[in-house]
Amino acid sequence: MNYRDPFADVAQVNASTAYEMWKNGTAHLVDVREPYEWDLGHIEGIEWIPLGQLQYRWRELDPEKKWICVCKSGQRSNYAAALLGQAGLDISNLAGGMLDWKESGLPITPPGIIEDY
Repeated sequence: MNYRDPFADVAQVNASTAYEMWKNGTAHLVDVREPYEWDLGHIEGIEWIPLGQLQYRWRELDPEKKWICVCKSGQRSNYAAALLGQAGLDISNLAGGMLDWKESGLPITPPGIIEDY
């Protein structure tokens, strides 16, 4: 049996690159964090599908677009990206997640709490 690691195929994008791709329209972001995390601070105007709902809602993501998955640290979003990649989406992971996004000084909605939960 020939087993392929689905995580090995997930492209990793740093926060500044993800921001530039999002701002210039070459990629779209999808946050997979839970509601309490989203409410503490998120990237305004992006898609939001909590990881627990992804298996039911992934078809909401346009398959013609390039997507970057976002979570707090990049672990859950890497898992989500692997799943979405297997479903045929053009997908990457935000390496370092919202922690790196915030550390890079990129915009987050108030109250902007990422590290305290």
